[in-house]
Amino acid sequence: MTSAPMSGRKAQAARNDELILQAARAVFTADPGAPIAAVAEKAGVGISALYRRYPSKEALLQKLCGDGLKLYIEVTERALAGGGDPWEMFAGYLRGIVDADTNSLTIKLAGTFQPTEELGRDAARAGMLATEIHHRAVEAGVLRPDVTTADIALLFEQIASIKLGDEKRVTELRHRYLTLMTDSLRVPPAHRDLPGPPPTDDELSARWWSGS
Repeated sequence: MTSAPMSGRKAQAARNDELILQAARAVFTADPGAPIAAVAEKAGVGISALYRRYPSKEALLQKLCGDGLKLYIEVTERALAGGGDPWEMFAGYLRGIVDADTNSLTIKLAGTFQPTEELGRDAARAGMLATEIHHRAVEAGVLRPDVTTADIALLFEQIASIKLGDEKRVTELRHRYLTLMTDSLRVPPAHRDLPGPPPTDDELSARWWSGS
């Protein structure tokens, strides 16, 4: 059974909501102090249309971080359900979280709004799942036992901070350093070829002139 297609008005509202959330993520991860009007401008919607969905900047930030937590939970649950080789389970979780880029929100938005009870529940669930997948890898003898879930959380944030070039280049570099990281976490340590070329001097120096 397929769901009935949305009416034109509902479809437009759904598109506007997606545009608003995409714009909010871009605006607030660049500048958490930006006004909500900057989100409406980037999304190409009227400020009244934005306020109908999100009555305040706080509500919009709560929605962004709530969606990020739910995505983290989804990625981790999928990795745990996959079974198979314990290392591949853990490595798949690492790749999934890096690709989901939920940690970009943590880096910029932590402490900038009041979490809701739902956010608290989802955060607890995400923490429990992260502990479970970490425990499985350690128990299987494939992950360094001296590395904690808090270590992994900060490693995720370090990778999320890599922003060099366009979206494709950012992804390439993040996976390069994820490979380097996972090789050092594995028992025994691995030594794989690193994906993608390293950053060039021009790429690094361009940040001072482009404002990126």
